[in-house]
Amino acid sequence: MNRCTSSNRRLRAKGLAAIPFGVLLLVFLACGEGGERPERSAPAGPESFTFFDVGRNSRFSEQVRKDLSQKLGNDAVEHRGIIDLEGNYKGFLAAHLPELEVLNRRLNHPPGERVDHEVIKLTYRYARQKNAPFDYVELVFDAHFRTPLVFRIRFKVDETGLVEALRSKQGSPQAIPWDRENGQSLIWRREGDVLMVSLVPDAFGGVDHSVTIYFTQNLNRWAEFEQALKEKKSKEKSPAGKTAF
Repeated sequence: MNRCTSSNRRLRAKGLAAIPFGVLLLVFLACGEGGERPERSAPAGPESFTFFDVGRNSRFSEQVRKDLSQKLGNDAVEHRGIIDLEGNYKGFLAAHLPELEVLNRRLNHPPGERVDHEVIKLTYRYARQKNAPFDYVELVFDAHFRTPLVFRIRFKVDETGLVEALRSKQGSPQAIPWDRENGQSLIWRREGDVLMVSLVPDAFGGVDHSVTIYFTQNLNRWAEFEQALKEKKSKEKSPAGKTAF
């Protein structure tokens, strides 16, 4: 049994309310180094980052949804929507994460138009009622492969030191000072995926926290699938017999 599996079992045994905030997030965000995996995870290579055992190799299912609801409360589900990867402000990806900027353009072409995708988007706004220390959770899966694409988690107070816990687990991050709002983003990479923690000072001397996980491999696969589907539909609309004369 690996350390992450053991930690998760201890968490379930003790109950979420008794576990310090930073320890919760460290376990939920930083596990995924191999070893035992839940049955819903397909063997598609090493994990990168996970959230409540859901990572790059997971497949969305009703059981996954049920498990998440038990931890995060009732969800709101959408089956179509945009996939906007842009970070903290417009231009952030282009300046600091160009590989994700390229992906974002592929997923939102043509520019300036709203591009809807077939997705499974789960949104949780009442996680604190389940003693989970999050103000907002958004999990986006693609509708064909049913794999995670991008996760967003927001909370205000880092009560027990999430950032230091992540430094201890993941090593030193790439620190990116913002060119506005005196904010800062910390970037970790694993197996090509990206975990970003953004720290934004508020008007009262506090700091708002935003965690984003980009599952880059899954995003690339989904962009390629959509492009192939678009080309197939285009050919079906213009058969050779209709365009020969």
